[in-house]
Amino acid sequence: MAGAPAHTALPVFDVAVVGGGLVGSAIAYGLRDKVASIAVLDEGDVALRASRGNFGLVWLQSKGFGMGAYSRWTLGSTRLWPGLAARLQAETGIDVALEQKGGLTPLMGDYEVEARLAWVQKLMAQPGVEPYEWKLLDHHQAASLVPGLGPDVTGAIWTPHDGIVNPLKLLRAFHTAFGRGDVRYLPHHGVTAIAQSSSGEFSLATPNGTVRAKKIVLASGLRNGELGAMVGIDLPMAPQRGQILVLERTRRLLDTPLVTLRQNDEGSWLVGDSQEDAGYNDQVTTLPVLATLADRAVRTLPALRDVRAVRAWSALRVRAQDGFPVYEQSASHPGAFIVTCHSGVTLAAAHADTLAPMIAAGALPSELDIFSTRRFHVQKT
Repeated sequence: MAGAPAHTALPVFDVAVVGGGLVGSAIAYGLRDKVASIAVLDEGDVALRASRGNFGLVWLQSKGFGMGAYSRWTLGSTRLWPGLAARLQAETGIDVALEQKGGLTPLMGDYEVEARLAWVQKLMAQPGVEPYEWKLLDHHQAASLVPGLGPDVTGAIWTPHDGIVNPLKLLRAFHTAFGRGDVRYLPHHGVTAIAQSSSGEFSLATPNGTVRAKKIVLASGLRNGELGAMVGIDLPMAPQRGQILVLERTRRLLDTPLVTLRQNDEGSWLVGDSQEDAGYNDQVTTLPVLATLADRAVRTLPALRDVRAVRAWSALRVRAQDGFPVYEQSASHPGAFIVTCHSGVTLAAAHADTLAPMIAAGALPSELDIFSTRRFHVQKT
């Protein structure tokens, strides 16, 4: 999709969304019938793009330990996902390959089973958690969902809400929808400065000219710490690198995704779930990590022993300091909203169907206060 040339005079937009990845795109998609005009400002391919390294899980069961409201928010998004996928296909003709048949966290050995069971029970007992169905499966029960499951898998945690989508098709569907509505996609418009006039209008400086808007949404991933400071929001970021191993296509073998292993709709395999504190370095894959991923994948599903690895990549998870989402309107710059999370796929439906209407209305409800940056700046006594 072509962006507007630098010399083209742009109108004052109702909302400018800074960031064209999955988070910003979901919000812009949800705003389309709520406001008259929207701009999506994106950087070039030098950006630290989490969307291009996404594992593509729609995942509930690991979310919310330490913040029950995050579990509830995630559960709500998983419930909205079928409607979002259906609308995208109807509007764009793109099937994002949503499969929501449940998902598994495989556990190897009694220690992992006992530790994970205690962890889930503690998560579910937290204030703010909406109870949902989950089960601890033994090996035979898990193997009924994953034929050929390795004997090293002692058990697994299962929930019916989990699933997968194809994240690249999802991003493409959002951007295709932009072309069919009043959304201007402006690539190579990375924001370098933000100012607000006395009338409340925002001016966003970019290498290709200034973009003006009545409201702005900062959804620029790891740049949100820098951009937030421009509108009086102090957001401490803590990126986390993940590495993914890609295996060649095979016939369909895995209908129930695992948190560390999934098969794409076209037959290729993704192996992941590494977690490294590596600052902003997303350009490194390391043999020890990839070997560990491969070893656990083969122990989980021995048939993969004969499937070749074809490539590997690393990417940075977009994480605030405590790992939980951030949703906030600036107190010093009313009309400036910030949205930060590392679950851009899982929360896409909530961002499009729940958060975007709130932003269009100009205020976030009190139940989202827990997600504000104020939690990082509470005075300890």
